[in-house]
Amino acid sequence: MAEDLKKNQDELEIPRDPMAVIRRVWTVCRGEHWRFAVVMVCVVCYTATSIAAPAYSAHLIDLLWANIQDAFSRGENFVIGWDTGARELLIFVGIWTVAWAFYTVQSFTMASFAERLNLRLRRQVAEKLNVLPLKFYDAHKPGDVMSRATNDLDKVSEVLQRGLLSMLIAVGSVTGALIMMLRFNVVLTAVFAAFAGVAVIMTRVVAKRTLVLAARQQAAVGVLNGHVEEAYSGRLVIKAFNREEASSALIHRATAELAETMRMTDFVTNVVAPMVRCLVRFSQVVLAILGTGFLMAGQLTIGTLQAFFQYVNTASEPLTQFSLTMNTLQSALAALERVFDLLDEDEIEPDPALPAAPARPVRGRVAFEHVRFGYDPSRPLMRDVSFTAEPGQKVAIVGATGAGKTTLINLLMRFYEIDGGKITLDGVDTRTMTRADLRRNFGMVLQDAWLREGTIADNIAYGCPEVTRDEVVQAAKTAQVDFFVRTMPQGYDTPLANDAENISQGQRQLLTIARVLLANPSILILDEATSSVDTRTERAIVTAMEKLTQGRTSFVIAHRLSTIVDSDLILVMDHGTIIEQGTHEELLAAGGAYADLYNSQFAE
Repeated sequence: MAEDLKKNQDELEIPRDPMAVIRRVWTVCRGEHWRFAVVMVCVVCYTATSIAAPAYSAHLIDLLWANIQDAFSRGENFVIGWDTGARELLIFVGIWTVAWAFYTVQSFTMASFAERLNLRLRRQVAEKLNVLPLKFYDAHKPGDVMSRATNDLDKVSEVLQRGLLSMLIAVGSVTGALIMMLRFNVVLTAVFAAFAGVAVIMTRVVAKRTLVLAARQQAAVGVLNGHVEEAYSGRLVIKAFNREEASSALIHRATAELAETMRMTDFVTNVVAPMVRCLVRFSQVVLAILGTGFLMAGQLTIGTLQAFFQYVNTASEPLTQFSLTMNTLQSALAALERVFDLLDEDEIEPDPALPAAPARPVRGRVAFEHVRFGYDPSRPLMRDVSFTAEPGQKVAIVGATGAGKTTLINLLMRFYEIDGGKITLDGVDTRTMTRADLRRNFGMVLQDAWLREGTIADNIAYGCPEVTRDEVVQAAKTAQVDFFVRTMPQGYDTPLANDAENISQGQRQLLTIARVLLANPSILILDEATSSVDTRTERAIVTAMEKLTQGRTSFVIAHRLSTIVDSDLILVMDHGTIIEQGTHEELLAAGGAYADLYNSQFAE
């Protein structure tokens, strides 16, 4: 756990090339530039009116004070009239009303700009995920990919709506306030600038520390989530080995580490505001003393002095928040950079512009011709793989774990692209076909039974949503799954959720077999399809498969050699190479690797 935190605590959210990210964002939001232009115009107008208001208040207060003094000198009570201040008060209210209107427009327009940019990027990410090769998913954790598609884009939207808008307003407000303060009194402005400089330095120091702690907190959250997910998914193994206390202690240590990190982060984050505000208040006391001297000397009026203090408040708060705002903007740019890194990943080889297609109906002749492949091009796994599966044949693929059996199927389905040679379907090179046309001819039953959230019927009909309920039931009966489905509370309408944990692993696999049976493909691929069922159910499934595979080419990956002894062709693989091929009798007579493997399972 400590190593995980140490690994991540220094990985601050700092973009490698901020300007490149900004330019790309500007390109991505093409068509929405006018919204940002409206925001900029509104920011300028809002800043101008909010800066003009205190200056006009100085004129208003001086006018009212002069009229009050004049009324008292004549021994009369002062009454505000249209010519004695009411008109100016109405104008003052109008200035703030206009400022409010510009602020409202800029807020709504900025929110629209940010959400539209977010939506556009989400669509691009969604499209990208569909065209990324499997090797990308092999090299990236699911949580990392999900974080880029969700958390990073949410952060960008939030920062654009709040952080960027606040920074633009702050820049305009501070600049305008300082200009107006200089017009009123240079000495007071210099004193304020000195205090503001100290406040900015304090904020920047704290902001850098906050960024480090925030990275540590994020890493601690990730470590805790990992331990919780591990404990949840492995709860049965943990209980079987009596490791509940050790697992709980691990989670408690991760929780304590997160709590300590959050405590430090919250302390550093929250301590800066009181410190800076205390410094600002002290500066206001000094300015009040000095300002009173200038007032007594006749160098300032009451109106200008109170306006000056309004500008002090206008400028001090943005200055204290500027460095923290820069951190959030920097974090958003780093998040955008991660999203763009995802969008820049190499995509799968595009489908040909003029795709070929096998003759209809598909006969099912599959041939590997001198195929070469490696997950890492510098370390080839397959160097020269050749074999032919004739139409209607049952081809079994056997070998030790890691021999390349599943890889062979992945290449056939074009989940990975071969480095050399070719694979043909009915004489047509599969690389000249679209992936959709190719995969439409295959049905797969994998060792890992994946089911989506929905009813049992929905999962069986996943590949054929237009089928009727009777067809679903018939497929279930063929796959020996109908009996247990009818024992469920709602039968075929029983919902499956939370990784279908309300049914057993074997039942999940039966449902995936029914799903393929319903699709009625031309070619079958069975990757340890019966590994999670009992022997009796396995025999029933094998019988059903024999009916299904009649007239269809089928590829069967199996460790239980009893299920493939009737295969028309058996491929024996080792380290990505086919070392033997033939029928069961031929390979036993040869006395090679297959014979050794078979005898090791069935020898008395």
